[in-house]
Amino acid sequence: MTTLENPTTTTTSGAVDLDWLISVDDHILEPPNLWIDRVAAKDRDRAPHMEADADGREIWVYDGKRFPTSGLSAVVGRSKEEFSPEPLPYSEMRPGCYDPEARIEDMNRAGILASLCFPTLPRFCGQLFMEASDRDFGLVCLKAYNDWLVEDWCGSAPGRYIPLMLIPLWDPRLAVTEMERMAERGVTTFAFSENPAPLGLPTIHDKDRYWDPVMSAAADLGMVASMHVGSSSQVPKIAPDTPFMANLTWGAMRTSGTMLSWLFSDMFEKYPNLKIALSEGEIGWMPYYLERAEQVLDKQRHWVAKGARFMDHAGGGSADLDRLDIRKTFREHIFGCFIDDEHGIASIDSIGEDNIMCETDYPHSDSTWPDCIGVVRRRIAHLPEQTQYKLLRGNAERLYRFTPAQPPARPHA
Repeated sequence: MTTLENPTTTTTSGAVDLDWLISVDDHILEPPNLWIDRVAAKDRDRAPHMEADADGREIWVYDGKRFPTSGLSAVVGRSKEEFSPEPLPYSEMRPGCYDPEARIEDMNRAGILASLCFPTLPRFCGQLFMEASDRDFGLVCLKAYNDWLVEDWCGSAPGRYIPLMLIPLWDPRLAVTEMERMAERGVTTFAFSENPAPLGLPTIHDKDRYWDPVMSAAADLGMVASMHVGSSSQVPKIAPDTPFMANLTWGAMRTSGTMLSWLFSDMFEKYPNLKIALSEGEIGWMPYYLERAEQVLDKQRHWVAKGARFMDHAGGGSADLDRLDIRKTFREHIFGCFIDDEHGIASIDSIGEDNIMCETDYPHSDSTWPDCIGVVRRRIAHLPEQTQYKLLRGNAERLYRFTPAQPPARPHA
């Protein structure tokens, strides 16, 4: 397997530049004109568009469904005391939520050199278009989003945005065609689901190999599968009456399940160049689950490999359990992302300094804006400068094959 080099940028004095980070998890609240400007005139009424509801509130309309914008998706610039899930009109949002040029101003203020952004209305891996009653037109809308992302969002500030494309999840071969099209436009990552099963799709363990065309193309094209927590369209519940705060705290367990599912699949055996990024799942849990996976592999692999079943669980899957090296597989293929994770950073030797990237979650309610660079720098200040650089931006540049623009002058806060 080819080892990717980790570039390092230095200042004019020769010191490592630690004043900027690359966030691999931020979000776009799509501007209301995105689709109506890009579909045929005859289709504008059925493309995603904004209307006023009976109370005069802005609401997205698509495929006979109505989608208000959650205020928790656009809290940036507000105090925690003002956070609310109630619908929020664009006129009350900070412009950086939906305007790429205004976003750059906010990025400069917070020390964010570059940003990878997940969509909002289409949801984190484009589920909206898969659920549409007319998937052919859903594909038109999906491609319009991808083109807008490259041309308008990323094109507004070259070297400041890492383009994240959507794929038609309902047809792997159509997905490959779209991946090839967007790869020619410089795209190096696509949004994928942390768990396709709740979406009604085959999993990566599917015996008919539903996802093989997509993963084969990703490996050949050098495209990273970026999986945001919640891209299974689920918020897990510990129990039916468990408080929301407890369930949200527990939510990173979705990401740990994704990591384990991939480790015990044969995807990385079959596609050695394939890499995945686990966005907004934090990293503090990784050392435990890697250790536990090794223990389970050691104790249970013999009877599992013989095809025995335990209760209603699936068998051993398709991984070669005799050759599977949990740590090696993780370090060569899986990347974790953190916003502010003290325990994760304390366990960096167990996780690996080459497998961690940072994120700011702008403009969501977990965001550290406007002190993004300060939060990360304080958390990692005890580490060697070269390691700090990797976590801040070097690993993201390497993984996404991304060359950022030269850092601008930082404005006063």
